[in-house]
Amino acid sequence: MRLVPIDYAKEGMYLAQTLNDRNNRILLQKGIRLNQNLLERIKENGIYSIYIHDEYSDNEIEDIISPKLRNSAITTIKDTFDNLDQYFGQNNNSIKAKQLLQTREKNLQSLNSISKEVVEEILTGENMVINLVDVKSIDNYTYRHSVNVAVLSLVLGIELGLNKDELYDLCIGAMLHDVGKSFIPKEILLKREALTNQEYEIVKEHAKKGYDYLKERYDLNTSVKLIALQHHERIDGSGYPYGYTENKINKLSKIVAIADTYDAMVSDTPYRKALPANEAIELIMGSAGGNFDFDMVRVFIKKIIPYPVGSLVQLSNGEIGVVEEIKPDFPLRPKVKVVKQNAVTVEMKNFDLMKETNVVIDGILYEVPNACVPRQLGNENSFNEIR
Repeated sequence: MRLVPIDYAKEGMYLAQTLNDRNNRILLQKGIRLNQNLLERIKENGIYSIYIHDEYSDNEIEDIISPKLRNSAITTIKDTFDNLDQYFGQNNNSIKAKQLLQTREKNLQSLNSISKEVVEEILTGENMVINLVDVKSIDNYTYRHSVNVAVLSLVLGIELGLNKDELYDLCIGAMLHDVGKSFIPKEILLKREALTNQEYEIVKEHAKKGYDYLKERYDLNTSVKLIALQHHERIDGSGYPYGYTENKINKLSKIVAIADTYDAMVSDTPYRKALPANEAIELIMGSAGGNFDFDMVRVFIKKIIPYPVGSLVQLSNGEIGVVEEIKPDFPLRPKVKVVKQNAVTVEMKNFDLMKETNVVIDGILYEVPNACVPRQLGNENSFNEIR
């Protein structure tokens, strides 16, 4: 399976990962053969990237947490945010408002419980690297993004040696980091054009508003609340809401800042197309020591696979291939299967970038120029305005 922008998906390809709508209901089940009507339906639901199986890639990529747990977390975060949307505007003394407050308490208890499940599942997992970019629709972006930021943050937090209590706080804080967006007008959050300066200032208020909402929650640790407040602060003082520098930013907030920015860059949003993982990693690396803690970035980039198995890649020697095997600790030097083609024959060739040190991967491709790869190949074994 490989991730492609929807405009590169073609009839006859197979959907490799189930798609969900805004309410986390199944929109299309994995394994379905795509046709033009289905591709249009996907676009209509605000989904602009999908995982596909085709002649170039028929592998599977495992998520770092189970689909069942991920879906439970997404649903609970959605319920939490929807509850806030319903509560505001109610008379505080009304029966409806009191019912919504009771529901809010249950939702936060559920999030706390799910956070502990996520921590335990990742800690006991065999493989703690990120191969998968979570596909989001425009409508369910915030919920899926919140879960993915939690997973990314935990992977980094575990590598940094956080204890279990810190990991629990990190997870619940990451899941709630964007809770303040419930107080921002939807027409601004979902605007497809660039924001005006005034609109951007309104969006930036979500950090303080989220903190103000959480600070009355006495059963949440201070570091959880600070994540909501500080996840857009930058160690060089260029962030918001207060322009804090390194020593004033909570450690867990620094972790979530990296995870939040990375997941935003590799996701389609109403105002910007997703970047490939390798380009997002390069931008994160370029901001180490400026926007982000240098040592944290150094650890983070070792846990993200820029070219997952199945990726179609362009090599610096002009050849095209499919990533076959990732080397631990050397994700930029995988084994690939390339094509040698002449007038009458096509030869498949294994190519190990650990040995061919003069060749590098130039980038990810979404289709093969002139369709030079044979049908059997797959079976061969900027952060400006991140809202």
